[in-house]
Amino acid sequence: MEPLYKLLRMAFSPEEGSFALDRKLSDSEWASVHSESLRHLVTAIAYRSINRLPKELRPSMELVFQWASEAETVKGHNELLNAEAARLAQLFEAQGRKTAVLKGAANARLYPDPFMRHAGDIDLWVEGGRKSVVALVKKMGYELDEKDEGSPHHIHIQGASKVPVEVHFRPSSGVFNPFARRRLLRYLENEILNTERVPEGFSVPSIKFALAMQLAHIQRHFFKGGVGLKQLVDYFVLLEHSTANDRREISAKLSRFGLKRLGAAVMWIMGEVFGLENDKMLVPPDAKLGKRMLAEVYESGNFGFNRVNAKDEHGMNFVVRWLGNRWKTIRLVPFSLSEVFWQEADYWRDFVRKIPLRIKYRRISIWDLYH
Repeated sequence: MEPLYKLLRMAFSPEEGSFALDRKLSDSEWASVHSESLRHLVTAIAYRSINRLPKELRPSMELVFQWASEAETVKGHNELLNAEAARLAQLFEAQGRKTAVLKGAANARLYPDPFMRHAGDIDLWVEGGRKSVVALVKKMGYELDEKDEGSPHHIHIQGASKVPVEVHFRPSSGVFNPFARRRLLRYLENEILNTERVPEGFSVPSIKFALAMQLAHIQRHFFKGGVGLKQLVDYFVLLEHSTANDRREISAKLSRFGLKRLGAAVMWIMGEVFGLENDKMLVPPDAKLGKRMLAEVYESGNFGFNRVNAKDEHGMNFVVRWLGNRWKTIRLVPFSLSEVFWQEADYWRDFVRKIPLRIKYRRISIWDLYH
């Protein structure tokens, strides 16, 4: 993975030759780098660096052309999502609601090339709370998926050109620990009111909001399924654009938000992989936790969907799958005992809440409805 890390660092360096590869990679090594960039959804970022390499260090022309095509696809998808995010924001604002685009499109505009981030869906926060936002979405003619019944923070709608959209009535799903989550959400619900209108045609939250919300997002997905380099690149970009006051304020709150131990692991990765200076870190880095987290990141790929040597869980016996998922959670105790405990409590609460759905489909496991 080291050549890919070097390409990622180089993509964000203002100096042309900074962090360049120190040797020519073989065709098989380049094929591996390309494959890993796809698995972690950082293909267009790596391609930016390839264009900055001396010609003698670049991969074969055939691979360069393939990489260029993939980067162009990423650019087109970004343009589509930006336009749709602006359209949706204006639709909800016309209904008198304050809005903010979270994560994806808000992060992408901070990149040196705003079209090199691999876009996913649109996360749009809409003011008003669950009951009010759900009623408004229905009034606007959108159909809600039955899987969203009782969702505590967002619902899904289908945007134009089949762009997937999450409409958030809460600014974050938070952390699993309910006491830490309450403190985190109280902060985020106040901070999200400080939005900024950007040239792309929508509003974005403050960097302080993004630092807290997206670290919680990384932690939640790390415990539930996995995170990839894409999410960590986002966090590096946020830290690079943060002020000392932003970092000081969030750093002082990480323990109360239940994010300090994982935050220390993330800070080690920020320095080791991306070369972030220590004075831009939220907390002192923890090498032991950081190395373990980086190994998990490598294994999981993007949100755990592209795991190395992953087994097809769709054909797996549900008891085997269930036991495997319980073990995946338990082995993360070093990162946060309380998160592991409350995640399991959350799992059983969700199991009970979905009993009517299990009765409807006459099955114990409804895993395949969500995957």
